[in-house]
Amino acid sequence: MMSTWNRRAALKGLLATTAAVGAVGVAGARPMEENQPAPAAPLLGTIKQSVCRWCFQDMPLEQLCVAAKEMGIKGIDLVGPNDWPTLKKHGLDSPMCNGAEINLTDGFNDPRFHAQLQKQYSEMIPKVAAAGYTNLICFSGSRRGMSDEVGLANAVRGLQPLVALAEKHKVVLVMELLNSKVDHHDYMCDRTSWGVALAKKLGSEHFKLLYDIYHMQIDEGDVIRTIKDNHAYIAHYHTAGVPGRHELDDNQELNYPAIMRAIKATGFQGYVAQEFIPTKTDKLASLRQAVRLCDV
Repeated sequence: MMSTWNRRAALKGLLATTAAVGAVGVAGARPMEENQPAPAAPLLGTIKQSVCRWCFQDMPLEQLCVAAKEMGIKGIDLVGPNDWPTLKKHGLDSPMCNGAEINLTDGFNDPRFHAQLQKQYSEMIPKVAAAGYTNLICFSGSRRGMSDEVGLANAVRGLQPLVALAEKHKVVLVMELLNSKVDHHDYMCDRTSWGVALAKKLGSEHFKLLYDIYHMQIDEGDVIRTIKDNHAYIAHYHTAGVPGRHELDDNQELNYPAIMRAIKATGFQGYVAQEFIPTKTDKLASLRQAVRLCDV
């Protein structure tokens, strides 16, 4: 049994040690403002992320670039040559360029638009390459009563000379998959299978698909299996919550962390771009939350 004297000595030593440690802790502590938030941990960055310009079109591009870079975003999607200098100024990529398309309805499935499309894409492909970018978006167009087989054959004829030019300039033409049920009624490339069939007929690494997770959840579902089975034909991804195309929060039905893990497991080296329409007052907070959610 410890003597009273020994207990007093031990307690005295313990108090002295505690005081010394406390003093060092206080002296060495960095003063913080009251309620100052802790700095966010850096992103894992195994999936490169971008954000679509049009979803934040009420915000000056300069402001979006500054905010995007701060939160770990690497690029801005769907901008053309006029905005590329601003992206370069902020060290941001243009992962999906636009500006050669007519619109979403007049596309490569209809021969009436081939001459105009071929002219516009022939002019834009070298510009994309000269700027140091890779992907240039394109669209199938609307059916207008056309069968999928006829539209497919037409798209092959319209795209073949441009794919050859894209190969020469190391550019990839990327056709977006859009839903025809809610947002883009009558759009032809509304199933992954149609887009993959077109890619196989063109037979080039310089034509691929933009798999929009939001759109394909609406028209076909089965997102993870579809990505795993067809990833060789996919150059780019877009996100948004279903239904509504809003934040990637618990008000929507898609499990985005699981989808991102599936994309990562395919060895994908491209970009995933946030393309949701924010509903909250702090739109950048919504974007930051989505970026964190998809960082797996």
